[in-house]
Amino acid sequence: MAGRPGGGLRAQSPLRVPGDKSISHRALLLAAQAGGVSRIAGLSDGDDVYRTLEAIRALGARVSDDPTGALRVEGGPLHRPLAPIFAGNSGTTMRLLAGFCAPLPWRTVIVGDESLSRRPMDRVVGPLRAMGARIEGGDGGRLPPLEILGGALRGIDYEMPMASAQVKAAILLAGLHAEGETVVRERIRTRAHTEELLARCGADVTVEDDGHTVRLKPSPLRPFALEVPGDPSQAAFWVVAACLVPNSELDVGPVYVGPARTGFIEVLRRMGAHVEVDGGHIRARVSSLRATTIAGDEVPGLIDELPVLAVAGALAEGTTEIRNASELRVKESDRIAAMADGLRRLGADVETRGDGLVVRGPTRLVGATVDAHGDHRVAMALAVAGLAAEGETTVEGWDAVSISYPTFEEDLHLCLS
Repeated sequence: MAGRPGGGLRAQSPLRVPGDKSISHRALLLAAQAGGVSRIAGLSDGDDVYRTLEAIRALGARVSDDPTGALRVEGGPLHRPLAPIFAGNSGTTMRLLAGFCAPLPWRTVIVGDESLSRRPMDRVVGPLRAMGARIEGGDGGRLPPLEILGGALRGIDYEMPMASAQVKAAILLAGLHAEGETVVRERIRTRAHTEELLARCGADVTVEDDGHTVRLKPSPLRPFALEVPGDPSQAAFWVVAACLVPNSELDVGPVYVGPARTGFIEVLRRMGAHVEVDGGHIRARVSSLRATTIAGDEVPGLIDELPVLAVAGALAEGTTEIRNASELRVKESDRIAAMADGLRRLGADVETRGDGLVVRGPTRLVGATVDAHGDHRVAMALAVAGLAAEGETTVEGWDAVSISYPTFEEDLHLCLS
């Protein structure tokens, strides 16, 4: 639930968001393969990352808490899981695990919950099959569950047909144990976490063409120590809220501000927002916003932030358009439909398109009961809209927030106190 705060959003010290979810998944998988003990601090504490943690346990990694508070992961040798691995609602877990398990010489079955079982996996299955992996799944491998009969793989030179850091990661994880070199080429550069962490682990990996080409040769991995930085996609909710709610000013950080992760800041700046980045901290304050268009090559790097940017559009002067974002249709929910429904219930003028939204503003938002549709990012985006609305807003299905940000409500009370 969220009501409009009279005093705005403020915190006496920088607001720390959960550890980056993308980095957390990848760090766990690489630690499970490294020869020795890795220590990872600041992991995302959401259910999605917990599913990856349980997956590496099922495959034989020894996981325990370190006296310093970090997670201790003793990697390899791995073994065949005794039962199907449950990925829950985590598409990242399922897609990355497909690449991780493809070279392993046994049968692995990965299943998901009802929502994940409807999400596309062919984007990963296709290139892994091209490497020689034997993968079966629903509808010819398009849908979960996935059954992977692991074994010998060969490296491929793969040009990505779509921008997807998850697909890139799956191919590179498989390439660690493939014969020959694996090359991934991207027209639109995606999150660089996989190649950054591979380099940290001592893999024979090179990045070329200003980050658009990654080359990897079969490599043993060495253990590592990592402090996972804060998740900028989670910070985006607070940054937008600070821009919209009167008398608000927040410092969020430290967060990861590397390649392909800060596009939402550029969007907000061109909308007229007062947002600054300094040493991993994002500082934002209430601003008068103007409409913008979000489209084309910038969209893939903003998929996680588009729901809350749609909220910003509802309070901005003019017509904000989100285009080329059909990927939103196949996330934890149909985020285009879910955000349109929620914002309309709050009084916003929203039109859906096949690949996006048109939001006309500024509109007077009034508190209402809205539905998260089982989607953590929709839930938090609608909570931000509720903060900018008059009266009280109730977000049904709030439990979905536990997938990525279990302490969101606690942090909200902190910022309102």
